[in-house]
Amino acid sequence: MSLTVSPVVDHTGKVIGASKIARDITQQKLTQQRAKKYTVRLEIMNMVMSAISEELDLNKILQKVTDATTELTGAQFGAFFYNKLDAAGESYTLFTLSGAPREAFEKFGMPRNTAVFHPTFSGEGVVRVDDITKDPRYGKNDPYHGMPKGHLPVVSYLAVPVVSRNGHVIGGLFFGHQEPAMFTEEHEALVISIAAQAAISLDNAKLFEEVRALNDKKDEFIGLASHELKTPLSSVNGYLQILDRQIKEEAPKKFLQKALNQVGRITSLVNDLLDVSKIEAGKLQLTTADFDLKPIIEESIELIQHSAAKHTISFTSEMGHCPVQGDAQRIEQVIVNLLSNAIKYAPKADKVEVSLKCTAEKVIVSVKDLGPGIAKDKLKNIFTRFYRIDEASPNISGLGIGLYLAHEIITRHHGEIWAESKLGEGSTFFFSLPKPLA
Repeated sequence: MSLTVSPVVDHTGKVIGASKIARDITQQKLTQQRAKKYTVRLEIMNMVMSAISEELDLNKILQKVTDATTELTGAQFGAFFYNKLDAAGESYTLFTLSGAPREAFEKFGMPRNTAVFHPTFSGEGVVRVDDITKDPRYGKNDPYHGMPKGHLPVVSYLAVPVVSRNGHVIGGLFFGHQEPAMFTEEHEALVISIAAQAAISLDNAKLFEEVRALNDKKDEFIGLASHELKTPLSSVNGYLQILDRQIKEEAPKKFLQKALNQVGRITSLVNDLLDVSKIEAGKLQLTTADFDLKPIIEESIELIQHSAAKHTISFTSEMGHCPVQGDAQRIEQVIVNLLSNAIKYAPKADKVEVSLKCTAEKVIVSVKDLGPGIAKDKLKNIFTRFYRIDEASPNISGLGIGLYLAHEIITRHHGEIWAESKLGEGSTFFFSLPKPLA
């Protein structure tokens, strides 16, 4: 009730009575409560929809769905039972719980396909019962003929199947309450809505797991193949070097040099693949020590310049020396890769510009070519593993892993690597390393 009391006064201002108005506001309050309840439910639904749509971890999706639907229905406890086959084809149970300890269900295992559970696990439809103990399907199966001893008390019962896009029944959401008639048609509709979204997210999570498993097998194969290729390549390289020393005739020697160059290129690719497999396995080792970066750059330029007579590599630096901390061999690998790319991807140019600069907090190395440049939409992907801009270099060999390795090496040194480019104006690759603490 809403009560309004107003004083009644005479002409002198004296209170001579009171006016009282009482109004029944039951419906108004009920409407406000319903609006508040709907708002809360909408917030929960938006939250869970957003959360599970972005999630790819199967168990996290199941837990978020179970927690949200248990709260929305007002159930005392909720459970998601999900049947999955392992590598041997054996069935095992994954489930999440909300509102009850795991031990409350763990000893009973996966719900069997009894008369009560059959509609859910077969995907026939929703089961909503005010008192499951009075349902004609209840208590028809051995060995319990109802709820087993020690089971949480269930009277109100709601079960919703979760079905994938291809019609496969993934599992079921189950809710219980010890009081009768606790679940409504509205609760049923809410759970069905979330279950449909959950099915999509679970499908995506399953696909992600399959892709990750295939990716792991691919990385394992790359590592094994790279390791096995190193030994015969080393032998071939050794035999070719012996022949090169023994043969004096100019024509055969010329072909031997070409063969040695090709073996060197293959060896470099195999080493890169082996590094990739080490990175993916978390086994790429860095030997950290203080070293001068400037002579490393100069030696890398000298190494590349010998095999790139057409290009002139210039180097500018305002520093006499540049102390940094890290793995000198791996940093040299990055520099050689950037220089090789600058020459390889700019065959019509004749110049590569290298610079070394120093700020208060870091040192910055840049390698600039005068090639065709890289389109803006491609630039963001160039440090991705196995990514190649084929239209820009259709006749250039490579696996698209050099820049990926460079990115991983610099990142592991707590530095940054990036590129700037405009079509027709060449490209400049940068990397920075933090200056060592004094």
